[in-house]
Amino acid sequence: MQFSEHSSLYDLIIPKDNLLRKINELIDFSFITDELIHTYCVNNGRMAESPIRMFKYLLLKTIYTVSDVDVVDRSRFDMSFKYFLDMTPEADVINPSSLTKFRKLRLKDTDLLNLLINKTVALAIEKGVIRSKSIIVDATHTLSRSNPFLAIDVLREHSKQLRKVVYSFDEQWKERMPEKNNENDLEKELAYSKELEKRLEEDPSVSLIPAVKEKLNLLKETIEDTQENLILSKDTDAKTGHKSAESSFFGYKTHLAMTEERIITAAVVTSGEKGDGPELPKLLEISQENGIEVDTIIGDGAYSGKENLKITSEQNIKVVARLNPSITQGFRKDEDKFDYNKDADRFVCPVGHMAIRKARGGTKDIGKNQVDTYYFDVEKCKSCPLKEGCYKEGAKTKTYSVSIKSDLHQEQISFQETDYYKEKAKHRYKIEAKNSELKNAHSFDRAISYGINNMQMQGAMAVFTVNLKRIIKLM
Repeated sequence: MQFSEHSSLYDLIIPKDNLLRKINELIDFSFITDELIHTYCVNNGRMAESPIRMFKYLLLKTIYTVSDVDVVDRSRFDMSFKYFLDMTPEADVINPSSLTKFRKLRLKDTDLLNLLINKTVALAIEKGVIRSKSIIVDATHTLSRSNPFLAIDVLREHSKQLRKVVYSFDEQWKERMPEKNNENDLEKELAYSKELEKRLEEDPSVSLIPAVKEKLNLLKETIEDTQENLILSKDTDAKTGHKSAESSFFGYKTHLAMTEERIITAAVVTSGEKGDGPELPKLLEISQENGIEVDTIIGDGAYSGKENLKITSEQNIKVVARLNPSITQGFRKDEDKFDYNKDADRFVCPVGHMAIRKARGGTKDIGKNQVDTYYFDVEKCKSCPLKEGCYKEGAKTKTYSVSIKSDLHQEQISFQETDYYKEKAKHRYKIEAKNSELKNAHSFDRAISYGINNMQMQGAMAVFTVNLKRIIKLM
């Protein structure tokens, strides 16, 4: 606890409806100390910064989408930041590097994601803002910080972004740009990028514009990295996932469960190639452990698999998710690890390779005779580390078949026609809006660090932020 003759300034300067004041009044952050105390030495070394204050710095980064350097710099002069950080008005700030150490040394072995969700859900229940017994489930993707493309593609993208910003300020620069390299030659692309950098730096009236300078520095950094052959992805946990049969992304998926009041009750972070459906049991279990009573689950077709319907029926939970023959009525071996991607309508193998095409065989309109066959790229199978028991050496094709059984799930088919199903299905859009908030307002569209552990930490702070904001709004 710090005392200062200047502390009364906070009551004069910070309005009662300030977001940071409301958060400070809403939640007791002492649970952070309880959770992290074992990571500190209490009888040796100099006095550490308060773990609560360090955690609040990270929370400010997420709320206002700023860097370590910028959040510390703003804390020097922004009185609302100092108030939130429990600092006296005249107190000095930390060194930005301390935040990196705090993340790596104090938070690395903490299940921060479940801890923070549990705290906000408990708070929402305590305040009486959760009344529904339904959870809405979905997954949102986050791009890896690494770029899986070749060095020449990275250089071209950064030079393209730089030119775009320059033209937005002065279109006459189109005539002053060096001639582009149209060949697939890295040395020539490097030469073009260096020439582009040189010409812009020769004109300070353009190169010193903050937006241009930012892109120019990024291109310079990329040139240096390329010359040192740093062209491979450093993010070994990230995998390629698919948003459709034609479009893909390299990164992670965060699987979410949320109440109808838009409070997130569970989150699971996986690599990008994982299917949505298999994560439902875990999302349900975590939500229930966090105190949510569930009688209905609302989602898209990815969650209507046989295993999910079986698990939920045992607990008398209704599943408001449209049946899809490929994942609900298809017979698949339990030991198979092929996941169904509902966006692309394709199966994905355990390594993350997606089927390149699909064909249906058998007699039309007679379910028991029909089979969906998915074809995979044999060239990828030949060099696959998991090909043993999956791909036979010398085979010209690799397929995965699902038999369609039309006599299954009659109960779910009937449920889809009820008014209750149709009414509940109208709430599914809410989780799409929550995904958008996480990405657009709190930079959840791209990972800020490498590895799935750091992705979980980033998800924890983002979910904690949106839950606190939502609770304050509902109250």
